[in-house]
Amino acid sequence: MNSRFETQQSGETPMDPARARLIALAAERGVSLSALSGLLGRNAAYLQQFVRKGSPRKLEENDRRTLAEFFGVDEAELGAPPRETVLTVGAGQPARTADWADIPRLPLGASAGPGTLALDAAPVDRLRFSGRWLRQQGLEPAMLSVIEVEGDSMEPTLRDGDEILVDRSPRPLRSGLHVIRLDDVLLVKRLEPGSAGTVQIISDNPAYPRMERPRTEVAVLGRVVWKGGRI
Repeated sequence: MNSRFETQQSGETPMDPARARLIALAAERGVSLSALSGLLGRNAAYLQQFVRKGSPRKLEENDRRTLAEFFGVDEAELGAPPRETVLTVGAGQPARTADWADIPRLPLGASAGPGTLALDAAPVDRLRFSGRWLRQQGLEPAMLSVIEVEGDSMEPTLRDGDEILVDRSPRPLRSGLHVIRLDDVLLVKRLEPGSAGTVQIISDNPAYPRMERPRTEVAVLGRVVWKGGRI
């Protein structure tokens, strides 16, 4: 009887917890290992070889993070090493485990110019945030993405090249900075609820006029909760 994708065949690497967990997660989500390999930008047999042949011996860090983000699990479930430890300041203080969240940085730009259609592109990099700080802000790492601002429509609040942290958690619309999709363009704008089911779309740069559109025409992809950039 075949089991565990026949990983116990002669000459094959015994199943370790990370490989077993990957198979279980794929089965739960109903996605094939070849499709997941494509998600990683690898050839279709990449994860099959990882599971059945033990090659590679461990997933590369970026691949492991991408899979963990896709499944919404901790990287440790897919074989991540123990988190780094750092020493607290002060003599005689015990070591503590560092608490970090690596947030995917997506290859998108959002502002007044043409943009990309969604926030589901494969990450090209990550920015590290304090897990404690994120919890204090009520933010869930799995619902966060970092993208770059393009253009000057939101100056002086946001400048060209700034990085913004976008919270995709579903929440009622309220005034503030949001990443939206409008007329197939990705924008970062200040939103204010309008009258009769409309929303005000505001550029902080007064050179750009404000717009008022029916709420149904504005896809709110996430709320901007942090910004960073060069001085």
